[in-house]
Amino acid sequence: MRHLKTGRKLSRRREHRVAMLANLAASLIKSGRVKTTDAKAKEVRPIVERMVTFAKRGDLHARRVVLSRLRDADAVKKLFDEIGPRYTKRNGGYTRILKLGFRSGDNAPVSLIEFVEEEIQKKQRKSAPKKSTAKKAPAKKAKPAAEEAVEEAPAVEVAEPDETVAEAAPAEESSTEEVKTEEVPAAEAPAAEETDDSAESADTDKKE
Repeated sequence: MRHLKTGRKLSRRREHRVAMLANLAASLIKSGRVKTTDAKAKEVRPIVERMVTFAKRGDLHARRVVLSRLRDADAVKKLFDEIGPRYTKRNGGYTRILKLGFRSGDNAPVSLIEFVEEEIQKKQRKSAPKKSTAKKAPAKKAKPAAEEAVEEAPAVEVAEPDETVAEAAPAEESSTEEVKTEEVPAAEAPAAEETDDSAESADTDKKE
């Protein structure tokens, strides 16, 4: 009977199984994602998430515990320097498993296990911008076109009357009047002569 013996055997002895899962966890920490069988992905997931919880603590004892489990100094360094601080505000659920189908050959179910960093970034990008609570200024009423034209028209300066121009103007007017008075009798003279000739011709006709 298997009392207090959890987990899958994965057709391996204990020493081989522990080493294999440690290598899978170190590879996942270094590359961010690993493609493996569904059973191995489900077995390595709790191990990796517990190592991330140790990394969030960040003390020397936690670093030594993780190094004894993973047996890879580079993976431990990346876990404590990059991955641990990234999930300080997240309580669990650091990885996810995506099923990819079945492997050709032995038809084993294949899955992809990866950190959920990309999903967090997508949610932050899709978040709608907050609406501003500031009140908008009331719109100004449109003025009529006539008022706008009056406001925009520049002020015209009134020039003072020039004395020389004022003095010359009456002289020109008087000369024009004299010309008119002289021309009028000349134009009327022929008309008067014609009337006299017509009167004389009428008298001669009556006498005859």
